[in-house]
Amino acid sequence: MRPSILVFCLLQVINSLSAKNYEVGKHKQFQKIKLALAVAKRGDTVFVYQGVYREGNISIDNEITFIGKNFPILDGEKKCEVLSIHSSNVLVSGFKIINSGYATLEDPCGIKVYNTHHVVVQNNILDDNFFGIYLQACTKCIIKNNIVKAYGIEEQQIGNAIHCWKSDSVQIIGNRVSGHRDGIYFEFVTNSIIWRNISTKNIRYGLHFMFSNNDDYIGNVFKNNGAGVAVMFTKNVKMFNNTFEDNWGDAAYGLFLKEIADSYIFGNHFNNNTSAIFMEGTSRIKVEKNVFEGSGWGMKIQASCMENEIVSNNFLGNTFDISTNGSLVLNTFNGNYWDKYEGYDIDKNHIGDVPYHPLSLFSVIVENNPSAMLLFRSFMVSLLDKSEKMIPSLTPDNFIDNKPLMHSLNL
Repeated sequence: MRPSILVFCLLQVINSLSAKNYEVGKHKQFQKIKLALAVAKRGDTVFVYQGVYREGNISIDNEITFIGKNFPILDGEKKCEVLSIHSSNVLVSGFKIINSGYATLEDPCGIKVYNTHHVVVQNNILDDNFFGIYLQACTKCIIKNNIVKAYGIEEQQIGNAIHCWKSDSVQIIGNRVSGHRDGIYFEFVTNSIIWRNISTKNIRYGLHFMFSNNDDYIGNVFKNNGAGVAVMFTKNVKMFNNTFEDNWGDAAYGLFLKEIADSYIFGNHFNNNTSAIFMEGTSRIKVEKNVFEGSGWGMKIQASCMENEIVSNNFLGNTFDISTNGSLVLNTFNGNYWDKYEGYDIDKNHIGDVPYHPLSLFSVIVENNPSAMLLFRSFMVSLLDKSEKMIPSLTPDNFIDNKPLMHSLNL
């Protein structure tokens, strides 16, 4: 072993041996949290026992472990930010944090982490705060297994549950968020992962991210949010195995994609949304092995989209499977299952022998004249669509799936 490594190991052992534990609570070493934090040094642990602590803004400025026993309550009394973390290598776990202040300029939070790295916030309950957990200019931080809830009615009066700004290599894992403006918000966040979170009943988006490249969103549930999920001005995004469900409204989507490129949407389930996916200004997006079921529109692909591939998906029970607002088709459809397909399979290879035109004439009419939905399910509309499939005139000839599947995929 080299001398430098040996010295480092010895220093680590010495630090661990010199680390101290401090206890806060009734009949404990300290009655107030701030007093314990004032004496805690690098490597120490502060245990806070059950009770209600109203100490204004609590700041952590050292590399410590901060542990709550039986969820002690840190109460901001609607006056201030409750817990502020300014040091690296901090662990915060086991607290109930409530009643942060309200201010639209300072963005007070239940927990806010400032310009640092290697901070872990896990197993906490945050209730009725303006912002829940906020990472500002942080790297290699973990937000895990927290419950973050609020009771917002208007989006101007509440912040986001988990908010990340100008950060890199962060992990948002296993959190349950609800009742905020956005459930999870990323802006200028790179090389990060959002995994196994449940985001429900937020006023605007269950997940909202902008200018955030090279991120992965895996195994999350976004349900019953005001406008679904929005991905904007971003590239190199992977969205795998998520569920987008019950996002209804005039301007609601399961997933809204605007000005994004070179991304992959795989294995997701879109159930009962106004529009499962709305694409505007997207390019080189591969949409593969997803299920689009029970929505108003399976996909709305605007004329500004190009070089997108829609392959091996199931379209089941949607009012309209596909819609567009133009006649130019620069995207490809291949090997999808469409429950409205009425073709045949003479050679028994499980692929329809007749290409399928997923764009109905009525969907084109509705895109340009929304009030035409009043005629939906009328005999005249059915006749128009049948005639258009036999002799296409208004729908683009090349808006076509050449290899429609005869049976749905097991996804």
